[in-house]
This record gives sequence, structure tokens and C-alpha cells, in this order.
Amino acid sequence: MAFKSIVLTIAIMAVLSSISHAFDPSPLQDFCVAVDDAKSAVFVNGKFCKDPKLVMADDFFKSGLNIPGNTSNQLGSAVTAVNVNNLPGLNTLGISLARIDYASYGLNPPHTHPRATEFLVVLEGTLYIGFVLSNPGPNMKNKLFTKILHQGDVFVFPIGLIHFQFNVGKTKAVALAGLSSQNPGVITIANAVFGSDPPINDDVLAKAFQVDKKVVDYLQSQFWWDNN
Repeated sequence: MAFKSIVLTIAIMAVLSSISHAFDPSPLQDFCVAVDDAKSAVFVNGKFCKDPKLVMADDFFKSGLNIPGNTSNQLGSAVTAVNVNNLPGLNTLGISLARIDYASYGLNPPHTHPRATEFLVVLEGTLYIGFVLSNPGPNMKNKLFTKILHQGDVFVFPIGLIHFQFNVGKTKAVALAGLSSQNPGVITIANAVFGSDPPINDDVLAKAFQVDKKVVDYLQSQFWWDNN
């Protein structure tokens, strides 16, 4: 009986472990086109599924990615995202993409995608890119990986890590990003920390950044541009 109890315990632990580590499982149907209709019977990955009999080719189609984004802003960059929110056929497929335009010396500021790894391809121009590893052991600094990318170069930013791109050329740059989620999300670090609503207590930020509260107050008073 003791042996059977041990086997049963191990089996239960294995099942629970597999459930706890499950992430973005493969779909069990050809597609689940997202639709904002509460009367639909199936709800998958945060979206209702359109009746398959009503699905059309246009549900899997989006045009306009050939049009440059407006980089006339304080960052000098613009992200044109294609995800489940504007291409409903992506629902449950676990992918999305974005076009990123950079003015000369334009910046896609440090940010993170909480739900996706990013695959960046440079179509035009020269980019200085990088990402920072998660917190290391005591008395160690977060390691930074950087690279200069030219036309045709490819780089991968691991899921959840802070990364950025900066156009170091005197002409515009363009890149395409593939992401391993239908809705990868984005957290722009400066915006989230200094531009939150309501603001984070300046005592908290002053101590976290080890600066005077006046510096924090100044940063919180700035307009933090969202290039997405």
C-alpha cells in the first residue's frame, strides 16, 4: 500500500507540474477568429470565436503596412502593430508583428513585452540595439548585450527582457518585428515609472533611483510620448 501511495503521489505531482508549466497551448481547431460578440459560444485567449460558417478571407487580412509611421514626435519613432486587436484571425495563433519607423537618430525607447519574444529584421538603415538581462546575484550588475544592425540583419530579444533600438544613421530606418504572441503587450519603462496615473509616490521613486525628490517631481511632470 505504501508503494502504491508513493506512485499515486508522484503521478499527481507530475500532472500538477505539467499544468503549472503549460503556456499558450496549441489550438485544437483550424482557427478562432476574434469577434466582439458576447453571444458567441466559445471564449478563447480573451476573445470570443466567430462562427466558423461566417468567417471570411478578410478576417485574416490587413493592409497598410507599407505606409511609414509618423516619426514627427519627441522620440523620432513610430510602431505600427499588427496583433489580434486589429487582425482578428490571429486569435489563438500565438504570433503578431509590427513595423517600426525611425527618423534620423530616432529611438524606440527601453521597453519590454511581457508575453513575447521579439524577432527584429532591419529593412533599411542602421540601428544600435540592445537588451538587458534580469537581476543577477548579489554585487553584480545586469548584463547588457548590444549590437549594430544593418540592412538584412536579424536579432532576437528574449521574452520579458528590457530592450531598445536607436537609429544611429543620418537617414531614416525601418524594421519589422515578429512576436511570439497574438497580443504581446508592451511596457515602456520611462512611461510606466514616471508617467503612471496616478503617479507613483515620489518618496518611493527617490529612494529607488537614489535621487532627490525634486528630480523625480520634474520627471513626473514631463509628457511621456507613446510611440505605439
